[in-house]
Amino acid sequence: MRTITLIVVHCTANKVGSALRMADIDCYHRSLGWSGCGYHYVIPTDGAIEPGRPEECTGAHCKLHNRHSISVAYVGGLARDGKTPCDTRTVAQKAALRKLLGDLHKRYPKALIVGHSDLDPKKPCCPGFDAVREYRDLEPAV
Repeated sequence: MRTITLIVVHCTANKVGSALRMADIDCYHRSLGWSGCGYHYVIPTDGAIEPGRPEECTGAHCKLHNRHSISVAYVGGLARDGKTPCDTRTVAQKAALRKLLGDLHKRYPKALIVGHSDLDPKKPCCPGFDAVREYRDLEPAV
């Protein structure tokens, strides 16, 4: 059993309105020689919560932190130009993220909820918003 100390929020770095699904990410990651989708969960623009890599398996999403984390990625993170980072979450994605992160935090109560950018200075725009601040209310009171 893995010890989970982090729940890492990502964006997929696709432009707003992308129709990408977990199955598409799975195919792409397999084309790179990976064993499948590197994220544990993917949330497309319709707000569905799509399981990717099983939670008991180490993810492939954040260098140096994969062994002790669970990853959640929302589809989007880039403006219509496909280059400018921004928070493109739909209302449905915001609701699904909050629900999923709340459920994960109940299962892993000692895990901190962070954005990819909080752990990797080479990814300053992922997930496109301050995940620590947005989900602070899901953390237990100290």
